[in-house]
Amino acid sequence: MNRMPRTWTNIATVAVLVVSYCPTLKCSTLPKVRILTTGGTIAGARTGAGADSYRSGAVSIETLISEIPQAKKVADVSAEEVCNIGSQTMNNRIWLQLAKRLAEVLGDPNVDGVVITHGTDTLEETAYFLSLISKSDKPIVMVGAMRPSTAVSADGPINLYNAIALAANPEARGRGVLVTLNDGIHYAREVEKGNTTQLDTFVSPNRGRAGLIHSGEAVFFSRSALKFGVQSEFSLGGLLQLPRVEIIYSYANLGRDVIDYLVSAGVKGIVLAGCGEGNTTDEAIAGLQDAVKQGVAVVRSTRVGSGIVRRNIEVNDDRFGFIASGELNPQKARVLLMLALTKTSDVRKLQSYFYEY
Repeated sequence: MNRMPRTWTNIATVAVLVVSYCPTLKCSTLPKVRILTTGGTIAGARTGAGADSYRSGAVSIETLISEIPQAKKVADVSAEEVCNIGSQTMNNRIWLQLAKRLAEVLGDPNVDGVVITHGTDTLEETAYFLSLISKSDKPIVMVGAMRPSTAVSADGPINLYNAIALAANPEARGRGVLVTLNDGIHYAREVEKGNTTQLDTFVSPNRGRAGLIHSGEAVFFSRSALKFGVQSEFSLGGLLQLPRVEIIYSYANLGRDVIDYLVSAGVKGIVLAGCGEGNTTDEAIAGLQDAVKQGVAVVRSTRVGSGIVRRNIEVNDDRFGFIASGELNPQKARVLLMLALTKTSDVRKLQSYFYEY
């Protein structure tokens, strides 16, 4: 009878021991997804004060993950808290904190993708900010919910499951920051919150969705044609704060007093949420024109939910020194202007950023 050489016998014994004492070995090939939490409705719980009353960030991420055991089949999931707020209170300081931690996690070779849980109120702004400064091709997926976790038919569990599956999906690489809720996939630049309460609130009105996802299975459409991520010239790079940029909402009879106040307060930029194609009153135009003369960058956007603000249509941007926002809504125009002002104050260069990003 042929006997196995002693060397091979030892190797076989070691292999058996490894399998016996490493029950997680079977899962070692699953993508590793890190969840960064920031609070929001997805982690909310009812307060009992009313049928729709709830407190954001009341439920731990461990509890949320435990509600979707299916996630263990698509990724090796771990999580940590970055902050715990309702996203209506999001601010520049937390953005920089989140961006720094995201960069550290993405730099870990043992991490294949990242999910960020976030409230829906300012999710689109955080997503766009991160898309402009995150320097990794790894999937970054932002997710939220319209109903708190304790609500009847809460949407958080399926949204979180889809986000984890999307972050583990190799086809999500190189697409920048993605947003997923209600079975939709959106690019950070395009997505907007379009309804106060409905589950299908997030839309991409100008260029359309990036794709669809159902029970963790994603189908992608076209790629984004503009700059983001590794293509972007913006970065943290020791950035400790962002220039102050404010938004002025246009309406019938808008005066210039608020504009004059912001200039006196030292703002570096003003975004006009204009009527129609970025229009406003003659008095407000005069105030914005004077703001430009004092070194304030002025961007014309629109309060309308979709469309493009082009240069020199009804407002003479060349004459007044204004910048046209293109497809960016006021809140995203503010994000881009803040980052752009860390690079330059030249109006022509600032306008070029709005064409490129």
